[in-house]
Amino acid sequence: MSLIPREQYRKILENLPILCVDIAVQNNKGEYLLVKRANQPKKGHWWVIGGRLLKGESLEQAVARKVKEETGQRIKDIRPIGYYELINGANPFGLNFKYHTVSVVFTAVIDGLDPVKLDNQSSKFKFSKKLPGDFKIRGFVK
Repeated sequence: MSLIPREQYRKILENLPILCVDIAVQNNKGEYLLVKRANQPKKGHWWVIGGRLLKGESLEQAVARKVKEETGQRIKDIRPIGYYELINGANPFGLNFKYHTVSVVFTAVIDGLDPVKLDNQSSKFKFSKKLPGDFKIRGFVK
């Protein structure tokens, strides 16, 4: 799976929504693993782990990959619970257009006792009893 060249990706972001996964990862106490975002969108906010789906990758594979990349954690019990849509978010290029993502939201449980190892997407982590207030998950079925 190769990355899209920067200029091509900028044009895609300007014209199309991006499909992502967001993961509400819980520990054995039922607390959520949140990360403080170092980059746009949601820079400086406490947020769940997540990111783009890559071509040829299943949603579940993307969930496991993003959690491992961003926190070093292995997960189990991966379940889809709804979707989250971010419209008008700040784009990662700092250009004069808004970012639009559609995320399939999953829950998962930490599998093991590996230490949390953050990548460059986040500056801090914490465990919280609550998800971020503006993380409005819409259920698939009412």
